[in-house]
Parts: sequence; structure tokens; C-alpha cells
Amino acid sequence: QVQLVESGGGLVQAGGSLTLSCAASGRIFAIKAMGWFRQAPGKERELVAVINRSGGTTYLHSVKGRFTISRDNTKNTMSLQMNSLKPEDTAVYYCNAELTNEFYWGQGTQVTVSS
Repeated sequence: QVQLVESGGGLVQAGGSLTLSCAASGRIFAIKAMGWFRQAPGKERELVAVINRSGGTTYLHSVKGRFTISRDNTKNTMSLQMNSLKPEDTAVYYCNAELTNEFYWGQGTQVTVSS
């Protein structure tokens, strides 16, 4: 199994910045990719950004240029730097780890962007 613990959510004004962190433990060696998803009230969970073991990244179109995902394999952590935040970025953000045929989730951290 893999355990994921997120931190860094909070309340910020539009245009501000936040950094989310995810600490992974357990079968770290088996993780193929890690990512951030978010879910706003009344909406489905969506992929925000993902980073694979080699450092390759993919972003949701609406966050490109504003968010940056990074991964420190030596510390087993992943971060999401979020700049120029907008009210529509308000959601619960979840850390995700992908193994072969297995997915693990963190407990989620609330990000609220006020206008």
C-alpha cells in the first residue's frame, strides 16, 4: 500500500499563491506517477496535474502557466505551486499515486480562493 498525506491548503485572495505538498510512504518504489486532482462542489473530480517518474508533466488546460507540479524522489514528496489563483480554482485538492493497476488517494485539502 501507499499512504499519502496532503498539506498546504487554505484561504487566499484571487491573484494570490499557495503551495500544496504531498508526502508519500509505503511502497514508494512501485509508484509510476503522482498527480493532483480537485473536486469542486457539485462537480466531478478532475485531473489538475500529473508528474511521472522521469519528471514528465501534464496539466489541465486551465491551469497551464499558473500551476507547477514537482516531485522530490529523495524525500518522497510532491508539490503543486499554484500562482495567480482564481475563484474557479476553489475545490478540495487530492494527491494521487498511480501504481500498476492500483491507485491511492490522500484525504484531500481545501483550497478556497476569494474574489
